[in-house]
Amino acid sequence: MNIDSIKNGYVIDHIKAGKAMRIYDILGLAELDCQVALITNAKSKKQGKKDIIKIDKDIPLNLDALGFIDHNITVNVVKDDIIVEKRKLNLPQRVVNVAKCTNPRCITSIEKDLDQVFNLTDKENEVYRCLYCESSLKNKE
Repeated sequence: MNIDSIKNGYVIDHIKAGKAMRIYDILGLAELDCQVALITNAKSKKQGKKDIIKIDKDIPLNLDALGFIDHNITVNVVKDDIIVEKRKLNLPQRVVNVAKCTNPRCITSIEKDLDQVFNLTDKENEVYRCLYCESSLKNKE
C-alpha cells in the first residue's frame, strides 16, 4: 500500500482501531476539497492495531472532539513536508455537539437547535454529564 506524504496539514495518529470513521464524520472530512487518507487497522507496536488519518490541508481541528473520542491520539502538524508540532490530547472538560443526550425527557430532545453540551464529571471512568438534565454518558465504548 502506498500513501503519499502530505505537504501541509495533519496526521492524526494512534487512533484506537475502529474509531477513524467516527472522527472522519465528526470533523466533516467528507466536505473537504483536499486529499484525506483513512488508514484502518494499521500495525502498531504499542497498540497492536491503530487507525490513522492524513489530511492534506491546514483546517481548523476540533481537538476537544478528538480528545473525547480517543484521548490517546497524537496530532502531528505538518508544514512544508516536515512535522513541526506534535500535540498530545487529553479528555476535554466540556464537549459541545460531539455526543447526543440519550434522555428522552432532556430539553435537547425537544429543542432541536440547542447545543448538546456535556461536562466531564469523572475523569478516571471517563463519565460525562449532560449540562441540562445531568444524564450520564460513559465514554468507554
